Amino acid sequence: MAPASPSAHSAAAADPASATRPRNRKQLIVDAAGRVFSERGYHAASMEEVAAGVGISAAALYRHFPNKYALFAECADVMVDGLVAALDEVPSGATLTNVLTAVTRITVAHRASGGVYRWEARYLNREDRRRLAVKFGRLVERVDEAVQREHPLPDERLRAMAALGAVGSITMHHTSIAGRRAEELLLASALGVAATDPAAGRLGAHSVELPARPVPRTRRAEILAASVPLFARDGFASVTNGQIAQAVGLTPSALYRHYPGKIDILAAACLQAAGLLAQGVEQSLRDVSGPHDAIVALAATYVAYSFEFTELNSVAEAELAGLPSGLRRSVVLAQREHIAVWEQQLRLARPELDPRQARVLVHAGFGVVVEAGRRLRWQDSPGHREAVTALVLGALGL
Repeated sequence: MAPASPSAHSAAAADPASATRPRNRKQLIVDAAGRVFSERGYHAASMEEVAAGVGISAAALYRHFPNKYALFAECADVMVDGLVAALDEVPSGATLTNVLTAVTRITVAHRASGGVYRWEARYLNREDRRRLAVKFGRLVERVDEAVQREHPLPDERLRAMAALGAVGSITMHHTSIAGRRAEELLLASALGVAATDPAAGRLGAHSVELPARPVPRTRRAEILAASVPLFARDGFASVTNGQIAQAVGLTPSALYRHYPGKIDILAAACLQAAGLLAQGVEQSLRDVSGPHDAIVALAATYVAYSFEFTELNSVAEAELAGLPSGLRRSVVLAQREHIAVWEQQLRLARPELDPRQARVLVHAGFGVVVEAGRRLRWQDSPGHREAVTALVLGALGL
């Protein structure tokens, strides 16, 4: 073998990183970016943060991805591609347990970055969204085939979507739990959803009294009411002060007399969402007779709230990470208090659960509401509310 030329030695010396560059660097970048996008949101994330997460320079990052959007689009594909690939390895006709085990294992393994698909995918362009939806449709179809083999019902894939929501919930919170234990809990939760007949349980027609929809009686309230649909449709970062001002008949500069900035409108929306839910929970728990009834009341209330205040809830869930810590703190505290109520009642109903396990299952229930609601296109009706509530209880093992 001929010795290396002097020019080769000098080239290596000029770029020492090239000699040690890992072969899977692109995958490392995608993994780091998924974590950053999930934690910070698409618009707040920066290429510099991603590069720092991999331990490379921003210039090195741009050698793999020309811009932030290209990296984001790659991240959005990763979770769905991984799930589809995992199911491709499961034999046709496999049991529902085997199908959901494959889905759960991949989801837990990508927990830190999997949240990109649920909320941030709305920032993809139309063609990329369509392509991603086709892939996700294949995933739902495969899960539904297994669900229908073991629990045949004409539910139009509602249980398949809800089961995937239970599993995918692990990407949306930070509860510390061992991977194997998370897999076991989420698999049991998804199986519980799949075995539930959404049309059978009337749940005693549990009455839910939600607070009345706020009536904007001041200019400040009008601005908030006009902003929420815009944030829900286009994403907070894409909405301009001009659009908000136009919606309420003001000039953009006039907005500052009511809110210091657009971020303060978002904070007000998140606080309003938390307040409405807290009021609904307080009303629903007044006359319960035990932990099981309390869980039914909590589930029915959360489902009713999600259907009644769909836009407000989606904004609060999707955009919370973009709030500065000072504005976010009170919203996070309200959310923790809400989850603590669920956790306490669930552990009373299922004493074998420890606090972390209960918390994971509570979030699984929330995930069921998100995906089942989407499947039903958030078309509000007593039947839809009852169906989704039944699926939540199935996810909780009740």
